[in-house]
Amino acid sequence: MIKKTIYLILFSSLMISCGGEDDYTYIPTEPELPGSGSEEEEEEPTITDEELLDLTQEETFKYFWDYADANSGGARERYHPNDPANSEGVVTAGGTGFGLMAILVGIERGFVSRTEAVERLITLLDFLENADRFHGAWPHWMNGATGNVIPFSDLDDGGDLVETAFLAQGLVCIKEYFKNGTDIEQALAQQADALWKGVEWDWYTQNQNVLYWHWSPNHNFAINMPLTGYNEVLITYIMAAASADFTIDKEVYTNGWASNGGIQSGNTQYGYPLLVRHNGDEQFGGPLFWAHYSYLGLDPRNLSDDYVDYWDVNVNHTMINYEYCVANPGYYQDYGDDCWGLTASYSRNNDGSIGYNAHSPGNDTGVISPTAAISSIPYAPEESLAAMHYFYRNRADLLGPAGFYDAFSPEYDWVAEAYLAIDQGPQIIMIENYRTGLLWDLFMGNEDVQNGLIKLGF
Repeated sequence: MIKKTIYLILFSSLMISCGGEDDYTYIPTEPELPGSGSEEEEEEPTITDEELLDLTQEETFKYFWDYADANSGGARERYHPNDPANSEGVVTAGGTGFGLMAILVGIERGFVSRTEAVERLITLLDFLENADRFHGAWPHWMNGATGNVIPFSDLDDGGDLVETAFLAQGLVCIKEYFKNGTDIEQALAQQADALWKGVEWDWYTQNQNVLYWHWSPNHNFAINMPLTGYNEVLITYIMAAASADFTIDKEVYTNGWASNGGIQSGNTQYGYPLLVRHNGDEQFGGPLFWAHYSYLGLDPRNLSDDYVDYWDVNVNHTMINYEYCVANPGYYQDYGDDCWGLTASYSRNNDGSIGYNAHSPGNDTGVISPTAAISSIPYAPEESLAAMHYFYRNRADLLGPAGFYDAFSPEYDWVAEAYLAIDQGPQIIMIENYRTGLLWDLFMGNEDVQNGLIKLGF
């Protein structure tokens, strides 16, 4: 506005001074004031959508390749570039499942050779085969050198069925990807298949019509947490139903996950029906990872049970999260159509230190998590790409050695210069599903998975 005012003043004065009886006509040109024109445009980074998707996948892949656990090849729970010894040797089961899928993307995109990937995967699957298991289920955390359980909490020192399901989802994709390869690759595929099929899913029902999250040889089912929707645990029921030797009946799914129809919701926000009752976030929907973790391999397109269409569930969940950030009822700086995405991630504590929080519209602290918008690209491609361009424009602050950092807050001029496996994995995987459907095609092409889906009424 200031530039335009100066220009109008100059234009008017020149027209007056050049008026008169001669035939010369003055044709004004807009003066190039400091910071205007091409000079300003050159400061803006230019990158196409495809280049941005390539960059995001390649940089995020480094988390699972360059910064994987040195002994096992599994995914580290977290990585802090400024404090690399933080949680060194702590391998996460669920994040490792995401890492398995990320490595397949790495092969397809040429980030690593197929031979390199197979060598890494042999090491990793051997580690998983020898790691602690509890009625077949892996613990949330494992020691990368020994495979021994690292307690996640006082009572959580045994099997974690949800983390195990995320890992099993990746193992199924490994099986399908390599099953027709070389002799070594076929052996790898068979090993992956046997590993997930060793999980005693039915043990985790306690002979009831519901799955339970944890079991410990020291504390039994003391945590006593049933898996009921809606949240991130749908894949647990899918894998349990797909199991040949330790399967569950449909009644376990109906009563457990679907709460005998109680999973349905009539709530609407911003014109989008939620369709399902989000546990603890029934008004606006929960953190966006609920639309990601179960659907990295499980294709939500045309995925319907007796109650809802899960594609509609995820699209609407994403759009409500987006519209909330655009509306910005908390008046946080930069929230809008290119800066959005609330999910569980690192967070800013009140004193400015780094913490953890499950951000959602009902729990908004002014912290944006890049994984929320990036991993939602199949559901809202235009909105997701707009956010990715925002992250890229601010790459000096937001882009680190393993992709975009886990969380940031323009309101507080704060960035969590750190990474979590479960936030990096969905980005590279969901971008690939958006581009080629690779992981969706692999997982859904598995015969046991199809049998499980049919059994549950999908």
